[in-house]
Amino acid sequence: MSNLITRTITGAIFVILVVGSILLNHYLFSIVFFVFTMLGVAEFYTIVGKEQFKPQRNVGIIISAIVYIFAAYISIYNHTISLLLFLIPLLFIPFIIELFRNKTFPIANLSATLLGIIYVAIPLSLLNFIPNLSFEAGVYNKGILLGLFILIWTNDTFAYLVGVKFGKNRLFERISPKKSWEGSIGGLVFSMIAAYFLSVFYKELSCSEWIGMAIIIVVFGTLGDLTESMFKRSLNIKDSGNILPGHGGILDRLDALFISVPFVFFYLILIDLLKI
Repeated sequence: MSNLITRTITGAIFVILVVGSILLNHYLFSIVFFVFTMLGVAEFYTIVGKEQFKPQRNVGIIISAIVYIFAAYISIYNHTISLLLFLIPLLFIPFIIELFRNKTFPIANLSATLLGIIYVAIPLSLLNFIPNLSFEAGVYNKGILLGLFILIWTNDTFAYLVGVKFGKNRLFERISPKKSWEGSIGGLVFSMIAAYFLSVFYKELSCSEWIGMAIIIVVFGTLGDLTESMFKRSLNIKDSGNILPGHGGILDRLDALFISVPFVFFYLILIDLLKI
C-alpha cells in the first residue's frame, strides 16, 4: 500500500473519530481526547527520554491523567472551576521525587517532566471547556468545538496546497524549510472563508467572532506546528512516533492544538465576558 493511500485512510479514520465524538456528546469527546492525551504524553516522554534527559515518565502520565479528568469533570458537570486549584500541588510532586532519584541532570529531568504536562496535557484538557464556556449544567455547544477543528484542518490543508503551488518565500527556514509565507497566507484566507460559513450554520459566535477565532488558530496553530518541528529537529527525529501510519505520532497530528487551544480558550472567555 502506497504511503499516500495509507496516509489518506489514517487521516480519514482520525477525522471520523474526532468529528463523530464531537457530534455525539461531550462524554464521548472527553473519552476520545483522554486517550489522545495519554498517548501524547507517553509519546513525548519516549522521544525526550532518548536523549540525556530522564523524565519521570509514570509520574508525568499520572499527573496528566488527573489534570485531564478534573477538567473534563468540571466542564461536564458544571462544578466550579476553582477546583482546578487543587491541581497546583501536583505540579510540585516531581520536585520531591527527583530528590530521591539520584540522576545526573535533575533540572533537565524536572523540566522535561513538567513540559510534558504543560505542553500536551493542559491544552488538550482545556478543549473540554470550549463547548461550555458559560459553565452551565447541560450546555454543550458542539458547533464551537467542531468549528475549531474545521478551522485547524482548513488552515493545514490550504497552507500546504497553496505553499506547494506558489510558495517561494520561506516562513521559518531554520525550523521548517518547506513552510512558506504564501502557504500561510493561503491558509489564512481559506480559514477566514471557512469561518464565514461556520457563522452561517453555528450562531453561537457572530461572523466577526468566528473570523477572529480563525486568525488566532492560523497564527498560533502555525506556531504550534513550528514548535513541534523545533522539538523534533533538536532531538534529530523525523516523527514523534508511528502510532498513526502515514502521519507519524499523536504529537505530529495534534501539533497545531498545543499552542492554539490556550489562546482560543482565553479569546472565547473574553468574548463571553464582553457580552455580559
